[in-house]
Order: sequence, then C-alpha cells, then structure tokens
Amino acid sequence: MRKASEARLYALTTTTACLLALLAGVVGAPTRAVMQDLVFDQYQRWKPRPYAFDQPVRVVAVDDESLKRLGQWPWRRERLAALVEALKNAGAAAIVFDFLFAEKDRDDAAATAGQTPDDVFAHAIDGAPVVLGSFVSDTPVGAGGSAKAGFVTAGDDATKFLTPSPGALAPLSQLAQHAAGVGFLNWRPDADRVVRRVPLILSVDGALHPSLAMEALRVAQGASTYIVKSSNASGETAFGEVYGVLSIRNGDLTIQTGPSGDVRVYFARPDPRRSIPAWKVLTPGADLSDLKGAIVFFGASAATLSDIVATPLTPSMPGVEAHAQIVEQLLSGQTLTRPDWAPSAEWMATAVICAALVATTWALAPQFAALVFAAVIAAIVAASWFAFSRAGLLIEPTYPAFSAAAVYFTGVSTLYAVKRHQEREIRSAFGRFVSPAVVARLAEMPGALELGGLQRQLTLLFCDIRSFTTISEGFNASELTHFLNEYLTPMTDAILDRLGTVDKYMGDAIMAFWNAPLDDSDHARHAVESALAMRQTLVSLNEGWRKRAEAEGRSFKPVRFGIGLNTGECCVGNLGSLRRFDYSAIGDEVNVASRLEGACKIFQVDMIGSEPTRAEAPDFAWLEIDSVLLKNKTQPVGLYALAGDAAVAASDEFAELSRVHSAMLAAYRDRDFAGAVSMAKEAAARAPDAVRGLYSYNLRRFSQLAETAQDPDWRPLIALDEK
Repeated sequence: MRKASEARLYALTTTTACLLALLAGVVGAPTRAVMQDLVFDQYQRWKPRPYAFDQPVRVVAVDDESLKRLGQWPWRRERLAALVEALKNAGAAAIVFDFLFAEKDRDDAAATAGQTPDDVFAHAIDGAPVVLGSFVSDTPVGAGGSAKAGFVTAGDDATKFLTPSPGALAPLSQLAQHAAGVGFLNWRPDADRVVRRVPLILSVDGALHPSLAMEALRVAQGASTYIVKSSNASGETAFGEVYGVLSIRNGDLTIQTGPSGDVRVYFARPDPRRSIPAWKVLTPGADLSDLKGAIVFFGASAATLSDIVATPLTPSMPGVEAHAQIVEQLLSGQTLTRPDWAPSAEWMATAVICAALVATTWALAPQFAALVFAAVIAAIVAASWFAFSRAGLLIEPTYPAFSAAAVYFTGVSTLYAVKRHQEREIRSAFGRFVSPAVVARLAEMPGALELGGLQRQLTLLFCDIRSFTTISEGFNASELTHFLNEYLTPMTDAILDRLGTVDKYMGDAIMAFWNAPLDDSDHARHAVESALAMRQTLVSLNEGWRKRAEAEGRSFKPVRFGIGLNTGECCVGNLGSLRRFDYSAIGDEVNVASRLEGACKIFQVDMIGSEPTRAEAPDFAWLEIDSVLLKNKTQPVGLYALAGDAAVAASDEFAELSRVHSAMLAAYRDRDFAGAVSMAKEAAARAPDAVRGLYSYNLRRFSQLAETAQDPDWRPLIALDEK
C-alpha cells in the first residue's frame, strides 16, 4: 500500500492537472481552433469527398492551352458572348462566371453595327441562365445593389450574425441587369490562408447577398427567393437564446449552416473529368452533350492568371474549381458539420477521461497504466475518426487527447518522483548495510520503510574481535580508525555478498541478519556461508598485518574473533521514533545469537551455531558441543561448532573426526568420563585448527567430572554464568 502522504501528493498534482486541462478547454479556444483545423484537414486528406462524375457540375477552364490558342486574358466580350451562346445551346442549367466584370471592355469604343462589345455580351446573357460575380469589399466602394434574388428571413435578424461589409464591386450595370443572378466571389480564408469555411450569404450595407455558388444553385433550379432561418424562428426551440443562422432554403435544397451563415467545405481531389478547356467549347461543332442540364462554371485554371486558393487537400486549387466543389457538396449532401453540442461533449468527455486516468494510473502497475493510457488515446482518435468518416461530424480529438496525456504524465511523473525519493530513502537506510542487489529489489517495495515491525524467521550473526581492548591500546586514534575500516570492510562484504543485512556496528562488533527485509528461503545457509567467508577473510587479513608488522620491525599477535549464529522468530522493521528510526531486529533470538558469540570464548572455538541454525543448514561440517543453558535462560539449547563447509563435511577426515566426536559425547553422556577423556585426546589430534580448542575445553571438563562424584540426578548439560 502506498503512503497517505504519497496519496495526498498524487491527488494534489493530478487534480491540479485536471483543473488546468478543463480550464484550457474554456479559455484556450483560439489554440484549440488551430489544432482542430490541423486534425480535420488531415482527416480530409485521409478521406476526401469522393468525386461523382454524374453530378451536374462542370468547369469550363481558361487553361494554358486555351490562352495559347485564343490569346491572353482578358478576352473580348464578343468571345465571351460566343461562349454563352455555345453553353446555352448545349442546354446548360446555369452558366456561372468566376470573373468580375466591373469595367468596360478595353475595346468598348470600337462599336460594330452600333453595338459595343459589352452590348454584345449583355445581349448574349439576356434571357440566359447566367450568373455573374461581384466582390464584397471592406471599404465602401459601391452600394452593391446588384442582388437578383429576394430574401425571406425567419427568426432573429440574420444580418446581426454575418460579417458586415460597407459595399461591393458589382458587375457593369448593363451586364447585371440582364444576368439571371449575381453572387459574391469572395473567399474568407483562415489565418494560415487556407480556405476551410465559406460564407453562403453576407451582409452588404445592411442587405443580404448570396455567394456565387448559391446563385448558381438558385438559377439552375429556377428559384427566385432564399429563405433564411435563424434562432428563435418558428419550430426552433431556442428559449430566447440567440444562436445565429441555422439554415438557408435555396429552391428545393435546405442547407444547414453555421451561426455565421457559412459551411465547412468537404473538398474532393482534382479530377480531369470535371473540367473542359475553354478553347474546346468555342470550337465549332464541339460535342458538348455532357453539359446538358449542368451547372457550368467558367473561370481561370492557368497559373499565370493567379486565381488560386489553398485548401486542406492542396495549396493551389483553381478558384473556379473550388466554387464548383462547393456546389457539388451542397448537391450531394456530403457535409462536414461541427455540432453545437460538440464543445460541451468534448469538455465533459475530457473530465471523465482525466478522472479515469487519475484512478487507473494510481491503482494499476505502471505497465498496465500505460496500456490503459494508450487505449484511451486510441479510443479518442478512433471515435473522432469514426464520426468524421461515417457521419461527417467534426469531433475534436486533440483537446481530450492532450488533456489526457497531460494528466497521465503528471500522475506518472509524480509517482516516479515519489519512487525516486523512496529509493533515495531506501538507499540511505540500507545502502551501507545490504547488498546493491537487495537494495534494488527493496526499492520496488517502498512500504518496507514504514515505521513499525513484523515477526519473521531470521538467521542472526554476531561477530566480535577477541581482546579488542588490548589490541586498541597499541594504536592511536587515526591508526585505530584505519584498522577498523580495514577489518570491517571485507567482513561487511562477506555478509552483503550473500544477501545479508548489516544491522549495526558496535565498535569492532557486527550484528547482521538474513531473510529481511526481503525473503530469503536459504537464509540459514547464506548466514553460515558468510561466517565461513569471514573466517577465511580474517586469515588473509592476519597474513597482511603480519607482513606489515615484520616490515615495520614490530611484534604481531594474530587477531581472532568469535561468531554466534542463531535462527528463530524476531521482530524486524523500522524501529525508533517518527523523527529517527533504523531498520533493526529485536527479540529473544537476537539475545541468544549474542550469547553464542560470547560462548565462543568459553568453548575455545571461533564459530558456534544453535540447533535451529544447524537444522536449516545441515550439510556443513558441524560438531555438537552440548546442551547449554545460557545465562538468564530457563531452556537449554543445543550448540554446534562450525568446522567447515560442505566440502569439509564430505571429506573422509571429517567423517573419522565426527565418528570419534560422537563416541566421545556418547561416553560423556553415559558417565564414562575416563573414556570421554581418551576420545577427546584422539579427536584433538584429528581436529582442524578452527575447532581444536573445543577438545581442550572438553579434556578439562571431562577430567574434572571424572575426579568428582556426580549426583544421581546429574544430566549432561552445561550451564553458563557468562554472557
């Protein structure tokens, strides 16, 4: 379980991240709009609107070849009149000019048969389904009174929701009065100059004006009036709220719009079947049968004429093709819609997602929390893409995704920082006392640093230098410090390398234990191996110290130690106060281990283990000492001297020693003390140096028992009156 302080810190940081993310959804609208456009543009590139050749929309293009054949633009109005006649004869439903004819023909002064070129053009368009272009301006350049259609409005005043313009450049009056329709040519690109939304109507000097595409549709249908429905119109439940323009009725088409009377264009990729070069239309006898009943846009596609717009699909689409694509979209009904409920739904979804990530990141393991985060991001993107590809709905994935990422990484960073802090605490508490491998494993279990303890089966080791007071008298303070460091460092390594934990140093003494803080099923074996390694280390140290003493011309007395090993249940954990605590073990078994270390002096051996330790590590070279009643204890404990490792235990020499030793103890327990003395002498001759002193002790003891009459209730037991 994590600490309450960790939970509070995690809750504080992630809650702050959630609140900032939700606040960003309210105040960060401009940035969100930019991100939305980038994502929705990419969606269009992945799935553009499919072009349907059977749609009645075509483009007659002033392309490079037409300029080469017919001369540079602008062409004489007589030629445009001929174009109108050709398209009218082909049965075009609407002939739409993507040009502004605001000035007279440059050759207007040269009249033929009493008619100027503009007269010829005006005559050609008279009675024909021709739509001319106007240009809405931000300056009062004209009254713009060239509208050919009427407007009927329902609900709130639509002009309040449209971008106002003081005037417009209209076609020549002699042309406008004969045209069937006049629509504005303007594009309203975004800040990055990309056309994504196009207005279908604008407010010019307080009056409504239609776009070129809307006029093309109206003229093709033979309609005369637009019906503009805004908020609070009949049948619209707005409860008095002002939302903006809702829809525009154009003939038989009802077009749902944004509040500003615009639509988001769903572009298709360029297709050569959509376009016919102008020179071909003007060629006598040309087959124009596929233009029958079509809305035909006439405009420039040649790069030199610079009528180019940037779209999500391409940075250079001819403007005339863009107008044609708007009409295609309106006819097909394949729209892109940003629902008015989308921002609120995205905000609420973000709140739910962030809360869910806060909970899962806390509750799950890091790898599973990462999988949940990845699944959440994938689900957000998938839902947004599904809405776009199946229903044309623009549901923003970036705001929920970035918010989720911010909350997730805030949570992960907090937990990581806490973990790093805990690791530093663990390394500070254990780094000098347990092996690096144990520290690394313990870092995964920071709960071990909680104040308090638990009952565990431990194997304990106490080690102390014999006659250390006498040794220390030969050193000054600096030399004594150097000696202890030189001694304690390899002794500690022998413990740490075998998964032991150094509890404390008490001058020259060492207390260590195994099976905490991490489980160690072979704790007794590892403790015995450490003790044997410490014995061998002391041999090497003594050899180095002897050579150094000889080189310095001083006498040397070998350093000896005693080690006590005991296995039993102890309380182990962080013991102390909330201000300062140490990881330690306490309990009666700790005292027993300490007494066994002291008993080494009595039994004249360097290592003694208890019966529980021997039982846990039976394959070492153990020699039974006796049942011993330690000072201040009521129950005796079986003690064993450690002669060597498993290799020693398996040797023929130890087998023979063990046989003689067992016979010695049997004679002793049968009160054959004289026989026990004889066998002790034989065992002493066979024993290695590490345990030879045990037989010296037994010789004295057996001899004393042989010389003294024993009570009938005598039993083989040694009672120690020293710690």
